[in-house]
Amino acid sequence: MEWEKRRAAGVSVAFNIVSTIIKLIAAVLTGSVSLLSEAAHSLTDVFASSIALISVTAAAAPPDEEHPFGHGKIESLAGFGESILLFGVVVYVVVEAVMRLVTPQPIVQLDLGLWVMAASSVGALGVARYVGRIGYRTHSLALKSNAQHLMVDFVTSVGVLVGLLAVHLTGVTWSDSVVALGLAVWMTIGAWRLARQAFHDLIDIRLPDEEVARIGALVEHEPGVLGYHRLRTRRAGSLRYVDMHIVVPREWSLLEAHDLADRLEKRIETELAPANVVIHVDPYDPNR
Repeated sequence: MEWEKRRAAGVSVAFNIVSTIIKLIAAVLTGSVSLLSEAAHSLTDVFASSIALISVTAAAAPPDEEHPFGHGKIESLAGFGESILLFGVVVYVVVEAVMRLVTPQPIVQLDLGLWVMAASSVGALGVARYVGRIGYRTHSLALKSNAQHLMVDFVTSVGVLVGLLAVHLTGVTWSDSVVALGLAVWMTIGAWRLARQAFHDLIDIRLPDEEVARIGALVEHEPGVLGYHRLRTRRAGSLRYVDMHIVVPREWSLLEAHDLADRLEKRIETELAPANVVIHVDPYDPNR
């Protein structure tokens, strides 16, 4: 699993570096503000994908004396950092677009810009789908965040392509700046969603309702369990943490209760993998 995550992050870094260099060259040659903003966006993607590559490697480190619960939250922190980068890009794009609206500048070599953005759109879509697939399969927030960056890159590339086509067909240069402002709105929405998800992971929000329901169903269908309480869940990167108390018959031996708890822990860990489950055993008390 870990090598898949590192490979996906590496592919993302390589694509973003090549894409950024090509877009920057095209932006300088054409004078397009929307292409320039897209190049700046891709530059943040280089940082974002690099952060993802570093974070998935660091988060995979086993628990140690100073970090007994592992390093999974590094991925959540990386996702939050990527959202901040996106907000920074939005500010830059808005400033550049408004300046070009106030002081219009001609756009040249449109054919070059069109070809660059068409190739960028196709490449971003392909890499985003690949990284996102690995991210969801491995439950890596860093990779899912990075895939969202790449999908935003795809959408913004298409937007820039449409804007350049409008300039090419109509000769109206201000449409380039309008497209750039529209892309800024799109990036703001994506950055907000990303920041909110990462923040929830950092403050130990519980697992989604459907996952909590799956845990309850497994416990209730385990023979010998009379009930459960004090169920607590959280996520750190791709790893889920679950701890709870189960109630067993009062006459059971310690060995019977331990075997049941151990079996149930393994079952839940398999169902929610990767997961770490700790179950405490309480004897049945009719007075409770």
